Amino acid sequence: MKTWIGGAVLLACTTLGNAATPPPLAPLAPLDATVERVRARFDVPGIAVAVVKDGQVVLARGWGVREQGRPELVDADTLFAIASNTKAFTATALNLLAEDGALKMDDKVIDHLPSFRMADPYVTSQMTVRDLLSHRSGLGLGAGDLLFWPTTRYSNAEVVERLARVPLSGGFRERYAYDNILYAVAQQVIENVSGMGYQQFLQTRIFDKVGMDGTRYNADHLRPGDAVAVGHAKYDFKDLRTVAPLTWSNNAGAGGLYSSAHDMARWMQVQLAQGRLADGTALFSEKSQRAMWQMITPQAVAEPSVPELAPARPNFAGYGEGWSLSDFQGHRLVWHTGGWPGMVSRVTLVPEANLGVVVLTNQESGAAFNAITLSVLDAYLGDGHHDWVEAYARSVAKAQDKADAGWAAHQAARVKGTRPSLALDDYAGTYRDRWYGDMQLSRAGKALRLQFEKTAQLRGTLEHWQHDTFIVRWDDRSLNADAFVTFSLDPDGKVREVRMQAISDLTDFSFDFQDLLFTPVK
Repeated sequence: MKTWIGGAVLLACTTLGNAATPPPLAPLAPLDATVERVRARFDVPGIAVAVVKDGQVVLARGWGVREQGRPELVDADTLFAIASNTKAFTATALNLLAEDGALKMDDKVIDHLPSFRMADPYVTSQMTVRDLLSHRSGLGLGAGDLLFWPTTRYSNAEVVERLARVPLSGGFRERYAYDNILYAVAQQVIENVSGMGYQQFLQTRIFDKVGMDGTRYNADHLRPGDAVAVGHAKYDFKDLRTVAPLTWSNNAGAGGLYSSAHDMARWMQVQLAQGRLADGTALFSEKSQRAMWQMITPQAVAEPSVPELAPARPNFAGYGEGWSLSDFQGHRLVWHTGGWPGMVSRVTLVPEANLGVVVLTNQESGAAFNAITLSVLDAYLGDGHHDWVEAYARSVAKAQDKADAGWAAHQAARVKGTRPSLALDDYAGTYRDRWYGDMQLSRAGKALRLQFEKTAQLRGTLEHWQHDTFIVRWDDRSLNADAFVTFSLDPDGKVREVRMQAISDLTDFSFDFQDLLFTPVK
């Protein structure tokens, strides 16, 4: 167990059967009970939390277990997939190259990556390095994610090449729409400009200097002896089970890293010190930090999903370079979340209060990391009397009710007793989408089987729904991404195209089935 970080003692203990756990500082005294409530309410096997205040790590520890049904406990050194919290590291890498004079953040991407293409030539010509980080390209929410989510056989270069055929759904710099694929482009820019692989750049220019000794580049770079949390998901949204690790080596810039509460505490210390390392030297300049934390893309402020969340409603919201920006109780927040199969996380900085919080979990519950984060913020900045656990529980229940209502509406609209227009063999064949590539439909007994050619996990059986619409039930029930598959026929009764749409509102947006348009391969 590491016991020191920036001069502060780490409480790298767990609450399970450990009476020797040192007491936290007064504002965090209720945190132990809060985290245990969160674990029980949202069914989370393990959680790690670190809190940084005034340059010191006042708490870094774990609760629960790395894997359900096994005894290994979570502590401050347990590694979790931090997913999109990786984006701040990618933004930092680009700003370091800007400080080196190797690029400017307002350079055109094609100046450093001549092969770069978007679906629109104007967007291609005008896209800047800064645009890659700020979710205002005209791509739709999660557009292109199926090129790497779940794990595909495409390389990073192939992902970036196929971006040219991913459709745009909005105007350039017109509105906010979160994407991952442009961080694959950012990864290539870093490699082309620096002459290093992205992993080497992060290791030598950031991790080694910050002291993030345990942080790993990707799941396939985990080492023997690493204490790694195992992800968990509700199979069919019900049964909690473990999930296999996901690898994003083809888009690590968007979300590939594994890290710990211990290492993320060090990262927050540097962020809150305006880029200065523990020895006083600069990892990056204050100017770079101001740029990363400057709002580039405004976002609409959503109304709270339930009244109990009204005290957390921000006055503003937007996105900078790899960071979300908003406020809490009048205090500016710089933050980000990460979502991964089986693991989700949140990093939150309050610069004016010199406060940072990271919450890492091994279950797919955003309510869990939000309830803990707001409990810590409330303890330092608010009145400390809000029950965020109950508030988020009600929000989760409302989301489930909405999803149930959506499924009920589909069932009510279904015309029962219809039959497909064609014999099943006439639907079989190879179908191609311009940006994703191929999927195969084949006859298997009395059913059709579907396989996305480059994505091993997207394999399933088609069930007839109505007319020429089927439902694909994926073999991997942890995906929670069953989808409608609709065939359109030409005047001669041949399949002209195939469209897909996720069934549930709870399906992760990275399953961007709605952007696919498959046509038969002659």
